[in-house]
Parts: sequence; structure tokens; C-alpha cells
Amino acid sequence: MHKAGFVNIVGNPNVGKSTLMNQLVGERISIATFKAQTTRHRIMGIVNTEEMQIVFSDTPGVLKPNYKLQESMLAFSESALADADVLLYVTDVVENPERNKDFLEKVGRLTIPVLLLINKIDLTDQDGLVKVVEQWHTLLPKAEILPISAMNKFGVDILLNRIKQLLPDSPPYFDKDQLTDKPARFFVSEIIREKILLYYDKEIPYSVEVRVEQFKEEKDRIHISTVIYVERDSQKGIIIGHQGYALKKVSTEARKSLEKFFGKHIYLETFVKVDKDWRSSKRELDSFGYNPE
Repeated sequence: MHKAGFVNIVGNPNVGKSTLMNQLVGERISIATFKAQTTRHRIMGIVNTEEMQIVFSDTPGVLKPNYKLQESMLAFSESALADADVLLYVTDVVENPERNKDFLEKVGRLTIPVLLLINKIDLTDQDGLVKVVEQWHTLLPKAEILPISAMNKFGVDILLNRIKQLLPDSPPYFDKDQLTDKPARFFVSEIIREKILLYYDKEIPYSVEVRVEQFKEEKDRIHISTVIYVERDSQKGIIIGHQGYALKKVSTEARKSLEKFFGKHIYLETFVKVDKDWRSSKRELDSFGYNPE
């Protein structure tokens, strides 16, 4: 009998959801940086064997929305509660278990299996871990608790085996050679955004969106043209940098990662434009794919 199901990953910002997703899928599908709110979309990564298909879903960190983009991000996280066959709630040994209690209460009401993953266990000792496990057992008594270290791959195989046991009998939902539900253009914009997150400080990365204007694939190379949108002229100046140095650095780093990702030579053009409404306009957000419907 074939097994298949949706295994959705949720939790607060910066607890290691994207790192875990990439370890489980075995591919670099979610961008993972040390900054909060790195993941903005719900991203699927598909693991296939002959007798099984696991559709993993990485979601934005749960937060109280301050503007329309964050409302969309929260909607992606909440939609992951609605269609999961197995829910992975990721926390870590340092965050306050009481954070975002409203969301936690929704998790507690679910009737599907919930695996509570305590990540970053390398940052504590045995006594500290026991204390954290007890706190979480009180908050989510029905959840099965597994300590892991996603960065060090500790506990990831045990988790994968448990997921396989919990998967329902079902035919596959996607073609067996499919790795993700996202098109190639999506990964181009995510990789460029990742470099911006790593290279710029303060609010700049959160004020940025990347649109792929052209993606033209040839036999041994891909021509890509992108626009980096910011909200203010001052941000445009920071992104470009003195004599274009900052933008050139980001483009070079992005091109290297894209060549690795696609296995082809990449010709990458990047432009910067100001769009002061992109984070607060529903029409703009829809055009960037932030509609969780």
C-alpha cells in the first residue's frame, strides 16, 4: 500500500524551521539565515520513494502582524494547520514557550498527530532539556516531544522514521519526480533575497522584494533579469552602494548560488526600483505571490 501525506512545519521566527526542512528534504529549498522572518511564503519540498510521498511544507514564523505582508505570512502559517496530516511544531531550548499563545491554542485543538520538536539541544544540558520538555508537555499534552538539533542533523533520522509511521495510506499527490510546488523563478528571487538578508543590516532586508522579469533557459546557460524593489529612495541608495559596489557583490554571490542550484552557467542582471506601497498594498502583494488562497 502506498503512503502519502502533508507534513507541515510551523513555529515562531528563528527556531530553525527552514534548516530542518532542508535536512528532511535533502535539498536546499528554504532559505535559512540567522535573521528572523526569512521565510515569507509557504514552500513545499517533496520526498519520494517507491512506496511513499511526503510533502513537507515550510511556513513563515508566527508573529503578530504589523502590516499587510505580515498578515499574509500569518495566513500561510495558519493555513498549514488546516491541511496537515502530521504537524511539526518547532521550538528551541531558548524561546519562551508562552510566546504567541493564540497560535499555540489552535495547535492544541488539532486532532491530527502533532510532533513537538525541541531544536538546538546542543545549546543546553540534560537538566535544562528536561525542564523545557516538562514545560512543553504542560502546554501541549497531546503532542509527542522529540529533541533535535537540525543544524547538526541530530534526531532528524528518528523524526523521519516517525513521520513515515504516521503517514496515511494514499496515492501520491504530485508526480514522483517533482521536488517542490514552486517554479524555478521563485528560487531565483529567494536566493537573491537570501544574499540581501546576509549582506545588509537593519530594516533593509525586510523592505525588499525581488521579481524575476526574465528567465530564459538555453542548453548550457540561463539568462535571468531581476528587479529588486525597495520602499524608499534612501534604501535604493543603500542597496546599490557606493559606485554600485554593494549591488555587484550581492549579484556575484547570488549568481554563484544560482549556478550551483541549476547546474548551469548563469547570466544575471539586477536592477533596483522604488515601490513605496509593496508591503501594504493587496494588489502588489498578490502580484508577488503572497495570496495564501
